[in-house]
Amino acid sequence: MATETAGQGPVASAPGRAQDVRPMRADARRNYERLLAEARTAFTAHGTDTSLEDIARRAGVGIGTLYRHFPNRTALMGAVFQGEVDALLAYARELADAPKPCAALVAWLRAIITHASTYRGLSRALMTASSDENSGMARCCVPMREAGGALLTRAQQAGAVRPDVSIGDLMQLTNGIALAVEESPDDPQLTDRLLTLTLSGLKGEKR
Repeated sequence: MATETAGQGPVASAPGRAQDVRPMRADARRNYERLLAEARTAFTAHGTDTSLEDIARRAGVGIGTLYRHFPNRTALMGAVFQGEVDALLAYARELADAPKPCAALVAWLRAIITHASTYRGLSRALMTASSDENSGMARCCVPMREAGGALLTRAQQAGAVRPDVSIGDLMQLTNGIALAVEESPDDPQLTDRLLTLTLSGLKGEKR
């Protein structure tokens, strides 16, 4: 059975179950937008493990309304982070024809780290979601892997990245760097140092 619609369609009660798409009522959309705004503020200030009850209270709705739109925490996180994902996908498209494929790949990975550091706990959630296709974060991870895979393939075809490097491993490594950066806010150079080390391990026959 479907619950209140969120975004373009209803929330499914089971992964993969087909649902009829129905437009969201005006009051439901207002609740949805308020919940997203409060969740974004709370995740930025306190991290992704912040109380869902507090988010609902600040949005002026009950916890039941929150769960009707977002059946679990990862579903709410996925909706909040969709804007960041869209920006990263757009950036990947901009880099698709860059003259230096390896530099383009590294620039995109750096952008992921920058975006992930906006919300404490996001990098950990992305690392966990990568192994769970039914996670509420899967809609963020799948298109990111596809976009990153295209950039990685170009770098490999140029001989700048070893052919045995997979996008899955590279994304996990990037999320690990983001987590390290998150835990070391007083070290602004950490991202570049760790990416430099990563590039040394990825490097193919030529840069």
